[in-house]
Amino acid sequence: MMASVFASRVIGVFREMAIANFGGIKAGVDAYQIAFILPEILNHIVASGFLSITFIPIFAHYLSLNREDDGYKVFSIIMNGFGLLLLCFILITMIWAPKFVHIFAPGIQDPDTFALAVKMTRIIIPAQFFFFSGGLLMAIQFAKEKFFIPALAPLIYNLTIILGGLVLGPFMGMEGFAWGVLAGAFLGNFAVQIIGAKKLGARYYPILSFTHPDLIKYITLTLPLMIGLTMTFSTEILLKFFGSYLNEGSIAAMNYALRVMFVLVGLFGQAIGIASYPFMAKLAQRGDIFELNRLLNKTLKFIFLVIPFSVLFIVLSHEIVTILFQRGQFDAQATLITAGILPFFMVGAFAFSAQNMVSRGYYAIQNTLFPAIFTSLCVAVTLPLIFLFMKTMGAKGVALGLSLSVIIQAFVLFECWNRKSLNTEKKEVYLFFLKMIPISLIIGSILFITAFGLRNLIDHSTPLGSFTIACLVGIEFLSLFFVTGFMFKIQEILILYENIHNLKVTCKRLFPWTQNHK
Repeated sequence: MMASVFASRVIGVFREMAIANFGGIKAGVDAYQIAFILPEILNHIVASGFLSITFIPIFAHYLSLNREDDGYKVFSIIMNGFGLLLLCFILITMIWAPKFVHIFAPGIQDPDTFALAVKMTRIIIPAQFFFFSGGLLMAIQFAKEKFFIPALAPLIYNLTIILGGLVLGPFMGMEGFAWGVLAGAFLGNFAVQIIGAKKLGARYYPILSFTHPDLIKYITLTLPLMIGLTMTFSTEILLKFFGSYLNEGSIAAMNYALRVMFVLVGLFGQAIGIASYPFMAKLAQRGDIFELNRLLNKTLKFIFLVIPFSVLFIVLSHEIVTILFQRGQFDAQATLITAGILPFFMVGAFAFSAQNMVSRGYYAIQNTLFPAIFTSLCVAVTLPLIFLFMKTMGAKGVALGLSLSVIIQAFVLFECWNRKSLNTEKKEVYLFFLKMIPISLIIGSILFITAFGLRNLIDHSTPLGSFTIACLVGIEFLSLFFVTGFMFKIQEILILYENIHNLKVTCKRLFPWTQNHK
């Protein structure tokens, strides 16, 4: 799962590279990013991103009782009821799109940028139906511990966006990417998932019941998630809300930096969270809170390995942005702006991953209310902080404010979980975190000195020069990281390297033609 999510994040970066090459950090890219605000809110209202969290425990219950057919009837009831509701929301938002765009991006003054944002919003909004229905189909596969076909969804989605931009972009501009979003949602999140669910024997019934007890239970579990503000969701919205008041291209530059940070979050947080959640749900169903705590504690330790990787990204921020984006309409000035924002997002990378994991602990015990209320309050409380940083530091301040917000949120949420679950091994998690901070700072200092020296020898303003520096510093980092794990007997680091080795062996078995035959 880590490999597939990492691949989807990499392709996601290629998507951003294609957008950067075509639009740079200009008004058109700002409009494209603003066009996602309404669809993201709509997606959040029907909790499409939480379907695997809220539906899996319900469906898994039927599987445990050997009543699979009843599980599919509940699946159909939820699909039909919420699907009709979603279609109504889609129609309303398409009609009133200009008013909604003005509400959520009030700082946009240019009429052409506003008109383009409204037009692309109307193109992207229908994709939410495919995300919702596909999310249910993926939840069925997750409940049966099948991850391969769901893992294809983001890969197909991102590739189709890139294809839409490359094929339609020369004729439609940024609108071509918007059509790619719609096509990618249909193909990756809906059509392919139908195939995956059918292979497992999934059945659909044209039934509608608003009084079914499991539909009521699903609504009860999902309602807090609908009205609550998760950190990832609020980050996407707040970035564009505050960015609309900044200079042209600020939204685009912050978005590019955020996508780079989400590569690490996806690898350490999302992948581990998705793969471990079905097991957490089973432990919760058995009432084995002790083992659930052990799994959560162990997972958080692995997630904290993102801290030294974040330091590596901070040291190489200029080189990373140059390699990924500096071409076409994305010039050296755009690189300078984006590279200046990236470190402030990287500060919160570990917290984005950890908060995602701790929240799943609550979801596993079917407590969706507390994390929803808690995260919403955290977002509300930190709004003045983000505003203050925005006024003093611009786009960098927005990034820093969002990072500090999620750091506070992750630690307080974990401590609340510890008190509720009587997590007796929480000290080990905190000690591991405190251990990773000085280790990361020492490694980062060594890498900074190396990078500084290399920049005096190699022209880092070019993609080739930046790539050379990044490779040399990256090799040094991997060596220092392994030596640190070996010297201090940090099992999580050693296991990570062991899993990478196992992945290479697995790839050779899956793709035998890649082996050298003598």
